Amino acid sequence: MRVPESASQAGTNGSSLRTYAAVLWLLAGLFFLRVLGQVLVAFFGVTFLPPMQEWYSGLISYPVLLLLQALIILLLIKVCSDFSRGHGFFVEPNMVMGRILRWFSYLYFGSMVLRYAITMALYPERRWTGGTIPIVFHCVLATYLFTVGLFHTQQDTPS
Repeated sequence: MRVPESASQAGTNGSSLRTYAAVLWLLAGLFFLRVLGQVLVAFFGVTFLPPMQEWYSGLISYPVLLLLQALIILLLIKVCSDFSRGHGFFVEPNMVMGRILRWFSYLYFGSMVLRYAITMALYPERRWTGGTIPIVFHCVLATYLFTVGLFHTQQDTPS
């Protein structure tokens, strides 16, 4: 994950980009592991992982969900690659995009906290961890969006 010297643009130095890249790769990796775990349970009957009902809320058919998750992973990889290389669309300073991503991440994360509270109130037998895999990994995606948004909203501050 070497960031070229030319990557220090609009107040962001190479070290800062490397930090953002590392955090983004970590979050993308966590999401990938979630998708992989779900695939292992759904298609290979792996028993050392939680059963399918723990991974999947059933709102979208699983084949469609899996396709959407694959597309999300590809997008996450593109964003991570831009940060790792220090150039590309996702590291070009964009204050508006940063603000939108941050506000959306607050709403997204907050809705998952609310979803957790409602789930635990309606299904007390699930406390504390039953059915929380989707909620936790939506929080991972919200954190990913927040991180990208933070990068863009901090471009006017001196490094």
